[in-house]
Amino acid sequence: MPKILLVEDDASLSDSLKQVLTADKYTVDAIIDGAVAEEYLKIYTYQLVILDWDLPSVSGIEILRNFRMRGGVTPILILTGKSSLSEKEEGLDAGADDYLTKPFHPRELRARLRALLRRSPQLLGDHLKAKNIELDVANKEVKRDGIIVRMTPLEVDVLEFFMRHPGEVFSIEALIHGVWASDGDISDAAIYTVIKKLRRKLDTEDQPSIISNVHSLGYKLEK
Repeated sequence: MPKILLVEDDASLSDSLKQVLTADKYTVDAIIDGAVAEEYLKIYTYQLVILDWDLPSVSGIEILRNFRMRGGVTPILILTGKSSLSEKEEGLDAGADDYLTKPFHPRELRARLRALLRRSPQLLGDHLKAKNIELDVANKEVKRDGIIVRMTPLEVDVLEFFMRHPGEVFSIEALIHGVWASDGDISDAAIYTVIKKLRRKLDTEDQPSIISNVHSLGYKLEK
């Protein structure tokens, strides 16, 4: 099931929402501090974020803007007590995908989450495409300009992860966490090597790499 980051500083509400979401079989990381939430978004990968507007350390709107500026495409639902039209516009203009005003019924939250996840670019089907690269996920087959490229299972797994998150920046740690449920046997060096091999197999001569470096942050797949 999808993994959700829940960022809500009201401990009681956070606990209640986590119970609701886990009962629906979601995996949930619950955070109450804005600065911690920012770090989680830099390190880990989520299919959806539920983000409170008013948070300690860093506001939800700042977190949202920073995440979108880094290329993050994960759907984000804003939770807030703010209900004026101008405030809703501010949240949506900052990059929110939906907006839910407190208090709300759990059924409405569930319905909104289902709608967001249906639209999520991270839940695409078994045929992915980025520029001149195509990936048949079911058959683990990669094509460049229509020609099959031979790859190891590890290379395909990393490429699939990038292709399901186009334009989003990931650190080495985030890649390890996102691709493997357990990272005990995967080293940073292994990821560096895979990225090097993917570039060699997929890049076009004299053209920018399809997997680019983002200074001090990590790597992203160019859209």
